[in-house]
Amino acid sequence: MAQLFAGTSGFAYDAWKPDFYPPEAKSKDYLRHYATRLNAVEINYTFRRLPSSSTLENWVQATPEGFVFAIKAHQRITHIQRLKKAEFNETFFKVIDPLRVVKRLGPVLVQLPPNLKCDEALLGGFLEEIPPGFRCAFEFRHASWFQESVYAMLEAKGMALCLAESDDFVVPDVITGGFVYCRLRKSEYSAEDRVNIQNKVQALVSGGKDVYVFFKHEDTPAGALYAEQLLR
Repeated sequence: MAQLFAGTSGFAYDAWKPDFYPPEAKSKDYLRHYATRLNAVEINYTFRRLPSSSTLENWVQATPEGFVFAIKAHQRITHIQRLKKAEFNETFFKVIDPLRVVKRLGPVLVQLPPNLKCDEALLGGFLEEIPPGFRCAFEFRHASWFQESVYAMLEAKGMALCLAESDDFVVPDVITGGFVYCRLRKSEYSAEDRVNIQNKVQALVSGGKDVYVFFKHEDTPAGALYAEQLLR
């Protein structure tokens, strides 16, 4: 049965008190509080460092069954190696595999640098390196990637085109995988915008797609509250 997972990009924000976190909440307890209201979080920490096994265990212990972690691919994969085949790719997936084993891993977000232009051979090689059982969402930030041949490559592997939007850039609304991954990062979302998002998500879930939606609002709790509203 298809499911909606909604949350934010990160959770460790003092500015979310008192509208989302209790005024007395300590930073070490943020994730536990977060997981009482939302069922997914996008982890940016993994872009810069590999999490230890104890860190993964702490994340799992702080959250209930059914809560998932969407993991951003390490910068070494996306920005240094730029998707090239390398031993580190295997290492990265091995490190986060404990989350997959206990059914707490959401998609891996593969966010490419804005200056990386379309290279189908490069993409094809990386797609072959993704181990079985992992979902990946590809956030392309150069317009050259948005073409039918790239969509077909993702669809053939069951991977998603990340539907990212900001005030300056919006990805074409193309569904390629058995799941949908949305990064909603505009500075404002009106009530009408949120109703439109809700209607779109409902249609996708009803159509059998798991949907992952992540808002961004670090300086206010707005994104977390929007995600909670969407889940309701």
